[in-house]
Amino acid sequence: VETHPRTHRTGAALATTGVGPDLMQAAKDATRALIDEVAARTGMAPVDAYLLASIAADLKISEVVDVPNWIVSAHLELSYLS
Repeated sequence: VETHPRTHRTGAALATTGVGPDLMQAAKDATRALIDEVAARTGMAPVDAYLLASIAADLKISEVVDVPNWIVSAHLELSYLS
């Protein structure tokens, strides 16, 4: 999923989500999905996608109303993939 370019970022971003009853696990799932998507889109080695995510990705708690589940999203600006 790509975010709309009119966000607080400088442009569109790649976004993935993690959902579950444990906040930390949901964050890990969102991050792993982002790493997989970056590697698939760019041909980058997963370890390199991990390094990129560790310095440039944003994690956000996106939803807390679906008790007991948390929704966490990981965002990476598409400009980092060019």
